[in-house]
Amino acid sequence: MAICLFVLAISVNCQAQSQMRDWQTMRNELVEEITRDAEQYLGGATFSPSVLEAISKVERHKFVPENLWPSAYENHPLPIGDGQTISQPFIVALMTDLLKVGAASRVLELGTGSGYQAAVLAELVKTVYSIEIVENLAERARHTLMLLGYGNVHVRHGDGTQGWPEHAPFDAIIVTAAGIEIPQSLIDQLAAGGRLVMPVGSVHAVQQLKVLKKNQDGTMTISDVLPVRFVPITETVR
Repeated sequence: MAICLFVLAISVNCQAQSQMRDWQTMRNELVEEITRDAEQYLGGATFSPSVLEAISKVERHKFVPENLWPSAYENHPLPIGDGQTISQPFIVALMTDLLKVGAASRVLELGTGSGYQAAVLAELVKTVYSIEIVENLAERARHTLMLLGYGNVHVRHGDGTQGWPEHAPFDAIIVTAAGIEIPQSLIDQLAAGGRLVMPVGSVHAVQQLKVLKKNQDGTMTISDVLPVRFVPITETVR
């Protein structure tokens, strides 16, 4: 009986290790696909190695319902409940790369969702402050991020359009929902030299992913990056 149990233990352990290798293989393949997409859609541009490394490390399947785990590393959005979705990994990598953050950066995120984008950022920066309007999502994301060891992410349920003044200014701000314009309250909370990335446009049309850079003298430079489709900010960050 002891021998049988020992063999069973080895078998279970091997299966677990095999599954872990499968997840990592899928993440590596996802990074390769994201890299190809960047070259195709961004005129030959590539993402920084640190962003790609973060994508390869974060366990995306832990941020979606278990029945969707087999699809977790496909390069498209997935439903996460409450009428919301987890963003396409290519878009997550793109928006992260556009922020130009570093190890000492403090980032504000509007629209926590499942917490996946926050986790990717957490691999790169000092602190992430994330706000989610849907209370169920905020609670689930907080729990998931805690279980996965992302102690540098702080999640709050509330109105993200007002930002998080007590922790401002932020080195970077990311908005994962579309609005007609960039809220002035967020611009005010962006540090000089910082970047804000947000999809801007009509709810029922293709939006434009924009990068706002606040210059040292307080002036702003805004550039268009790519046509995108996001859920409206009124449904996620009211």
